[in-house]
Amino acid sequence: MSKLTAVQVRSLKPRQKPYTVADGGGLSAHISTSGVISWRYRYRFNGKATTLVLGKYPAMSLADAREAHQKARSILSEGLNPTAEKKNRALEARKAEDEEQEKSKNTFRAVALEWIDQQAERWSHDHAAAVLATLKRDAFPLIGDIRVDQLTPPEILKVIRRIEKRGAFEIASKVLQRISAVCRYSVQTGKAMYNPAAEMRGALKTRKVVHRAALQRDELPEFLQRLKKSDEHIITKAALMFTILTAARSGEVRFAVWSEINFDTKDWRIPAARMKMGTPHVVPLSRQAMTILEAMQAHSTGPEGLIFPGIKNNRKPLSENTMLYCMYRLGYHSRATVHGFRSVFSTMANEEGFDGDVVEKALAHQERNRVRAAYHRSEYLEQRRELMQWWADMLDNFKVNQSWSENYTPTR
Repeated sequence: MSKLTAVQVRSLKPRQKPYTVADGGGLSAHISTSGVISWRYRYRFNGKATTLVLGKYPAMSLADAREAHQKARSILSEGLNPTAEKKNRALEARKAEDEEQEKSKNTFRAVALEWIDQQAERWSHDHAAAVLATLKRDAFPLIGDIRVDQLTPPEILKVIRRIEKRGAFEIASKVLQRISAVCRYSVQTGKAMYNPAAEMRGALKTRKVVHRAALQRDELPEFLQRLKKSDEHIITKAALMFTILTAARSGEVRFAVWSEINFDTKDWRIPAARMKMGTPHVVPLSRQAMTILEAMQAHSTGPEGLIFPGIKNNRKPLSENTMLYCMYRLGYHSRATVHGFRSVFSTMANEEGFDGDVVEKALAHQERNRVRAAYHRSEYLEQRRELMQWWADMLDNFKVNQSWSENYTPTR
């Protein structure tokens, strides 16, 4: 029997009924009534006639069909069923493809994008863009293609060290926080078993700084109790408590005037001229801070008057050391400073899980890196409003500062 030629195959036409044209050895071309040509291998396995479809013409040429036919015959000669083997290979190929797709879904980049998307309702558009920008710039190039369940502390350390070489120590800290958040999310969603970034404690390099003396969390209740019960002047006590509640600098509080307060929106808008970094700053005011302001209105000398005027001269602000000396008299000399409460606030807010950018904005810290600053313009006002109310409520939970109005009733 003569074998088919390529010209003959091209010339095959459909008929009223399907038909086959043999090529030899059980290989044939099957032509359907619609004209579809498929290559088929007819063989017997365990005494049963079986047909294996090798492929369709012209995607599979005559030469390719003969090669596939020989492979099938070879499998058959080994005592295996070519049809079953084809199904197994297809299953294995699908499994490999699925595994590859799963790998691509579980890379650090893919999980990070999913994590950012999950925060959409909590974050502003600007903040989400800033987070994505830092990860794209600093994390994705090194660890973006690594599966989250295979990510290791040394690989994360490479990311951090590269940032530190630029001298961007604050950025290194923020990127590590975000990598850790992504890894924590991967654990929560079952994509990984543990968070490798959690092993990075102590790995960050930092600039040597001189820290102001500050109280520890467990020392706050006693301090606030002492302040409440003290016979310090009402304006001094109110100014100090307002400074703590707003996490502001003492100078910003001492020179605050009533025109900076918006009682409708419950905001304190500090002009650039009075800010350390020369940038205007908005402070969302908690209910407790508003209560202090309402009590201090009895001392008001007009919209441009000082909120916390000097005790002896209400046309001048409280002296620079008034609040500090009050703390000394309360027994905290060398143990704490007014400025130290900003550190306490920052530590507790970060430990509570508030976003680091929101905490930094609440403290009116400015981004030193120009590139990052371009992405970092959001005021996070609503997030900070939630943060400042949490802080005030946290102090309330110490059960030492209830009855604000009674405690700050004017005495003159």
